[in-house]
Amino acid sequence: MRLRDLELFDPITIQCHDNPDADSLGAGYALYYYFKQKGKKVRLIYSGRSRIQKTNLTLMVEKLEIPVEFVDASKAEMADGLLITVDCQYGAGNVTRIPAEHVAIIDHHKEEIKDVELTRIQSTLGSCSTLVWKMLTEERFVLEDVKVGTALYYGLYTDTNQFSELYNPLDMDMREGVPFNKSLITIFRNSNLSLKELEVAGIAMLRYIYNDDHQFVVIKSQPCDPNILGLISDFLLQVDEVKTCLVYNQLKDGYKLSVRSCIKEVSANELAAFLTEGIGSGGGHAEKAGGFISMKRYEEKYPTLHSEAYFGNRMTEYFNSTEIIYAKEYRADLSSMMPYRKKKNPVGFVKTDELLPAGTPITIRTLEGDVDLVVAPDLYVIIGIKGEVYPNSREKFEKSYRVLPEKYSIEECTIGVEYVPAIKNRLTDSTMTILDYAGKCVPTGDTFIYARPLEKRTKVFTAWDDEKYMLGEPGDYLAIRCDDLQDVYVVEKTVFHKSYELREEQE
Repeated sequence: MRLRDLELFDPITIQCHDNPDADSLGAGYALYYYFKQKGKKVRLIYSGRSRIQKTNLTLMVEKLEIPVEFVDASKAEMADGLLITVDCQYGAGNVTRIPAEHVAIIDHHKEEIKDVELTRIQSTLGSCSTLVWKMLTEERFVLEDVKVGTALYYGLYTDTNQFSELYNPLDMDMREGVPFNKSLITIFRNSNLSLKELEVAGIAMLRYIYNDDHQFVVIKSQPCDPNILGLISDFLLQVDEVKTCLVYNQLKDGYKLSVRSCIKEVSANELAAFLTEGIGSGGGHAEKAGGFISMKRYEEKYPTLHSEAYFGNRMTEYFNSTEIIYAKEYRADLSSMMPYRKKKNPVGFVKTDELLPAGTPITIRTLEGDVDLVVAPDLYVIIGIKGEVYPNSREKFEKSYRVLPEKYSIEECTIGVEYVPAIKNRLTDSTMTILDYAGKCVPTGDTFIYARPLEKRTKVFTAWDDEKYMLGEPGDYLAIRCDDLQDVYVVEKTVFHKSYELREEQE
């Protein structure tokens, strides 16, 4: 579903969920603005038991002039034309059901309602504001209104715990792509904590559980705004004996959690994903992350296990079940590995000094995360078959690949790419699309590696980046170049089988 599909209706009512938060208001406001520009008769509403009361939200509505109306559920009339529920799903428990001729859903949570034809749900995004921004860009709609842009920015800011749980590249693109008023964001941010919430934070920190072996803390908090969980987590990392921490609370429909790490061996986003695996979702940054666990799915999988026991056990399991490899120091047992040859599948490449001057710090944004590099005459970047990127020296590139004359095509050379890598100049904060500069090459067949399937979760600090690790899950492959035994890396299992073949099969 696209916004152009909804332009067939008039009038249009946009409904935020009950007790709306900044994300629901921001996403709803942007839709309101879009349809107003299209000449539609539009209303922005919410319902529920109470009106907006939190200081930061009342300031947001006032300063950004958001035309949101409260509708008494007992007096709600049929919505003429089209009713769009935003940041929620029509018929779900967190939004008052208002009768409507036609209904559409725009949301970033897990799908709950399946019988609405006009639906756009993208649960991998950090905010509904990002989804609405994406839908605007699909229509080539240029958003120049600073108030609307500020609403979207603040919606993402609050729903990702002050950007600490920002892990989808589209969320990052939205943050950098909308106009916003920095002074107003500061005002909203500094009006977010009440005295009651301060008390909640203080009580929570008195009830910590500490694991001495792995130096982590687990805390269960009283119900509170998600930002309070982040505040508690940030404070905990200032304790010298605490290297990682988990703070969570119980909501009506699940558990909200905040994760922090101050050591390179634990990326908070990866830990959050581990804690929520199979029963929710989690992600964020290397130092700050968060997630949500569905109560329904938790109780189905762990019907008798108390939450404190689950999180304590899961944290311990995370540390005990992980192998860490530092490539520069690694001495592999090659007798346990098999020799492979790289298949001659065409891939993309970028010579970095043809993009920007040598010495320029850049970040390549991918779905797997950001890769920080510095432009150099001998630095190449390979674009793999799933859009993943690999740094490569000129010597290794010229030995391992043959440049083709035709232009690189991501459609021809990749499979299942959800996000096209982007290159950010960290000096100017400008962004380039990697496809505009990519050439096409093919392996020469002279690239040989040793490899073995992983039996446990493995983190590899590569020779080209000893601050961030590559993560491998059981079934993925640990790979080592035959001509450089310190060039150690992880290859995801589906990529491995499409990219490599046993060497003896070709000899």
